[in-house]
Amino acid sequence: MRRAGSRPRAPHGPGAAGSRLLRLGPAFVAAIAYVDPGNIATNTTAGSRYGFALLWVVLLAVTAAGPVQYLSAKLGAVTGQSMALVLSTRLGRPGRILYWLQAEGVAIATDLAEVVGASIALHLLFGVPLWCGAIVTAAVGATLMALRDRVGERGFQLAMLLGLALIGAGFILGVLLGPTPAGLDLRPQLRDQQMVLLATGIVGATVMPHAIYLHSALTTSQLGSIRRRLRDNRLDVTLAMLVAGTVNVSMLVLGATALRGHRDEDFGALAHALADRVGDGARIGFILALLVSGVTSTAVGIRSGEVVMAGLLRRRVPMLVRRVVVLIPAVVLLACEVPAVDLLVWSQVALALGLPLALIPLVLLTSSASVMGEQVNRRAMTVVCWTITSAVVALDVALLAIPLVGV
Repeated sequence: MRRAGSRPRAPHGPGAAGSRLLRLGPAFVAAIAYVDPGNIATNTTAGSRYGFALLWVVLLAVTAAGPVQYLSAKLGAVTGQSMALVLSTRLGRPGRILYWLQAEGVAIATDLAEVVGASIALHLLFGVPLWCGAIVTAAVGATLMALRDRVGERGFQLAMLLGLALIGAGFILGVLLGPTPAGLDLRPQLRDQQMVLLATGIVGATVMPHAIYLHSALTTSQLGSIRRRLRDNRLDVTLAMLVAGTVNVSMLVLGATALRGHRDEDFGALAHALADRVGDGARIGFILALLVSGVTSTAVGIRSGEVVMAGLLRRRVPMLVRRVVVLIPAVVLLACEVPAVDLLVWSQVALALGLPLALIPLVLLTSSASVMGEQVNRRAMTVVCWTITSAVVALDVALLAIPLVGV
């Protein structure tokens, strides 16, 4: 294991350029979590119901994600360990098990969104039953992970980057083909319980716990001086968040323009509404983006689950066993014909409720000199990240309190 601030040698000669390119990529893998089917459901629903009234939430969530993902990357680059592994050295056995249980609950909520989204896309494209589509999606995600073992981490990163580009293209195409956006509104407002629910879902869909755990693991083996690694990670995170933010804004804009006032939140109905209002090209782009989003984010979810389990439990469970455990809830709910968009939105709300349990240790660990050495957070970064964490907690409390006070 590397000590905080140690400086492994960077390669010289022709391999040096390839090494520099290799360092740009981990944030794009984490960014797949920012454009998963849960994002699609919450952003398009927010747009269709409230127009641009929740655009400010999307912009703030993506802006907040930048510092969070950078701290995650920084923790891995400096310590040479994933956040889950660093946590495990500071928790006793009961604490590690309890923390793993909540992380596994988050993984199930995450997997539910990915599998449901891809299942719907397969159903719309080929008429595959939803429960069967869930099994196919899980199998494809597992296959992608098996290919990662063959092509290496860089090949996996490139595959995720391609997936991110395809998802973005699908939604940007819909926006370009759709009506011209009008009446942009960036005033912060949460007028009713449904707006709070969707705002919480947007935050949970954007700043995702499993992306925090995963990103720290993806930067543990980077080469070069610590200063160089951190500079590369800042650039990597900035570019990845710009791409993910653009895609998320496109999702809400599509909902606020092409789908404004559309009340049927079934994805099939949304796709048909796009065809009627914009054209068949927008419908196909939407479905394909949903499919790629579900499949790629499933693979990222599997990778994140491996990282969390290896770090907190210090053991590896066969991938097939893990897939069955997290797949069962999705298959059961789809077989019971629970409305898919409702499943997606509520899964993102569950992620938002679990987010503080990833954010709080991240800020504490990166603010600790005993963990980070000379690379401990500066005061300004610590203040920013505690502000973000406090805002997430406040939103969670508001969501839980509103039904009690009857707002």
